[in-house]
Amino acid sequence: MKKIASLFSLLAIGFVLSSCRFFETEDSVVSESVSSQNQVTDSSKESKVSSEDVDSSITQSSTSLEDSKEEAIENQVTDYFPKTANKEYVYVGEGNEYASYTVFTDYEATNRKQTRTNNGGTEVVKVIALEQNQLSILLKQEETYSRENWLERKQSSENDEREIQIKGPIKVGTSWKGSGERTSSITSIQTSITTPVGTFDALEVTTQGAEDKEVSYYALNIGLIKSVFSSDSYTVSSTLSEINEIPLTQTIRFYYPNSDGATLSYMDKQVAFKTNDVTRKRIEAVYKEVPNDQVGNVLSKNTKILSLYLNKDGYVYVDFSKELISEMNAGTAFETMIIQSLVNTIGGYYNVNEVYLTVAGKPYSTGHIQMEKGETFKVTNKNTVELGK
Repeated sequence: MKKIASLFSLLAIGFVLSSCRFFETEDSVVSESVSSQNQVTDSSKESKVSSEDVDSSITQSSTSLEDSKEEAIENQVTDYFPKTANKEYVYVGEGNEYASYTVFTDYEATNRKQTRTNNGGTEVVKVIALEQNQLSILLKQEETYSRENWLERKQSSENDEREIQIKGPIKVGTSWKGSGERTSSITSIQTSITTPVGTFDALEVTTQGAEDKEVSYYALNIGLIKSVFSSDSYTVSSTLSEINEIPLTQTIRFYYPNSDGATLSYMDKQVAFKTNDVTRKRIEAVYKEVPNDQVGNVLSKNTKILSLYLNKDGYVYVDFSKELISEMNAGTAFETMIIQSLVNTIGGYYNVNEVYLTVAGKPYSTGHIQMEKGETFKVTNKNTVELGK
């Protein structure tokens, strides 16, 4: 019996020890599970923080890109100085009667152009150059109605103030001294401007005076698209409304000798000039088109105008080829009428009263008319009548 009792005691002790090991193992598993869940939770927290940091970084980057949007554009001054040969720019204006105007390019060369602005009251010729990373007006001639190539004409003095339209680098803050006490600066490089020819992200140049301000807007590969001038009392604006592919048309009054050898008839002709057309050649060609048989020829088929220009002394200088005399075949009266027709036509075009006419570089000289060196012919409307009346 004692052995049996001892055996049961040993079994009981073994069971208790076994149970202790079981519960210890289960607690260990639960502990690892809890630890694992805690690790997942911590990892999730770390992941959430990282995502917020990324969103913040994107937001900051987007804001930074937005702030530096204008600075990122790297346009050059040359982008606002396109070729404009045979193009008429039409601007519609508000504020006064001269706010509307047209611009045509008379002459164009590498990095230079000569434009003609017509506002209905006057015509202004400008020579604009792209040099030293800026657009500058080298020459400005008001009340100029004839075509004269001044692309290479120098300023009267190196000290003459050049009017700068745009100056590089193309970025907000670039500034320069304007005419008088005015200052100009780039105030935006991407301002949205809507015009009848389209909407553009324009370069904005602001010129500030003591009592006025002018804001000019330039579009890439087009040039000036809008300008707004304002003072305390009024505002004037001009906006690009059309770009036409057409030549410049000028009205020139041509004179012809009548068969009576005593009077002249005149006829107004519309003469088309393309950019870089030579004025003397166009006038020569049109002059050879005799309107009818009521008047005589002025220029023979082989006669050429060798040179034609308005001199600084206020006279027009014109030189003809020798055929003007050799192929004229006219008596004294008719020869006088031919020369007077030429003088009236050329003088009238340049709006002068005297013309220095030569043949092959020498003073005009025939058996009927003998001119001295430097002697000019006078423009006169005496004994003239409109053709057909």
